[in-house]
Amino acid sequence: MHHNLQSITLRDQLKRDYPWTTAPLIVGAPMRVMSGPEMALAISGAGGIGFIGPGLKPESTAEDLETARSIIFSSSSSSSSSSGIRTLERDVLPIGIGFQLWNGSLETSAAAVGKYRPAAAWLFAPRDGLQAEVNTWTVRLREVSPETKIWLQVGTLQEALDAVQSSREGGKPDVLVVQGAEAGGHGRATDGVGVITLIPEIADALFGNEKGKNGMIPLFAAGGIMDGRGAAAALGLGAAGAVMGTRFLAATEARISKGYQDEVLRASDGGKNTLRTQLYNHLRGTLGWPEQWSPRTVVNQSWVEQQAGVGFEELKKRHDRAVSEDGGSKAWGPEGRTATYAGAGVGLVKSVEDAGAIVEGVRGEAVGIIQGLQELAKL
Repeated sequence: MHHNLQSITLRDQLKRDYPWTTAPLIVGAPMRVMSGPEMALAISGAGGIGFIGPGLKPESTAEDLETARSIIFSSSSSSSSSSGIRTLERDVLPIGIGFQLWNGSLETSAAAVGKYRPAAAWLFAPRDGLQAEVNTWTVRLREVSPETKIWLQVGTLQEALDAVQSSREGGKPDVLVVQGAEAGGHGRATDGVGVITLIPEIADALFGNEKGKNGMIPLFAAGGIMDGRGAAAALGLGAAGAVMGTRFLAATEARISKGYQDEVLRASDGGKNTLRTQLYNHLRGTLGWPEQWSPRTVVNQSWVEQQAGVGFEELKKRHDRAVSEDGGSKAWGPEGRTATYAGAGVGLVKSVEDAGAIVEGVRGEAVGIIQGLQELAKL
């Protein structure tokens, strides 16, 4: 069954909700700590939607949103201000904010959203994977900031169905981010599939046979998208836009260690050299992630030695030593030991660029591919 592309069908709605944006819509994922206010604003300033990631503590959200607002105010009188910056007239920040629910603070988060009113709030990873907690967060954030659109990250068909069927509890999201198994960072541990099958199946299940019953919730594709080829493919699958995380690890504005960024540029063959494991969470002292989710990371010595039988306590000592020596410069790379979260497409990331240039480059390449396919169809 053929379905209209969401990027076309929902163009007017998306422009109304995010008036500074330019199609095809490119989104910067809310990577924990690494996606800060500078990068989020650079992405939105280029016509995309930039998200600030969760910080080291719940209070970090308000601090980052305050920084974003300060940047906007300082830029608002500049002749070079972007259309994204000028949306301050609407009294809504032209960026989004991400929340990790399982260890987040709802009231601290709600206070920040209510005060700063970001354009979107991205929810992910409820305790025990239950939609009920998502509903609680959704209702509360809408109470404090009705203008803020709720984005929910899902990685399975069932998660998507649970989300759209939660409207009676007030938890139905405004956007679904459909994350494929290729994604870096935390995703489905065992039951994820590639975005090329996940997007169409979710679209068919939600909108295919009973058009209008569930409305047309925008679906944004995430996982393995590194360039205009991936973005064009996402649109062809029926997504309203494309989300990128790993590609923005190599943005000049990313809050990332040089060793980490260098490893993102070096790594290749993600099918062989990345995998999902909780090992690196545990080495870093991060415990408690719900079992449904596990992070994709670049393989290094910690994993190699664990497979060779080295015990966790010894691995932890070696990890901590690597992180502390020489400013942590030895913590990353093939001989490194700490987490290097990245997607399976990491081998496609070859250069560090400004985030705005990445958005414009990906958008331009995607448009060129789409136009080329249109010409092919005429033959």
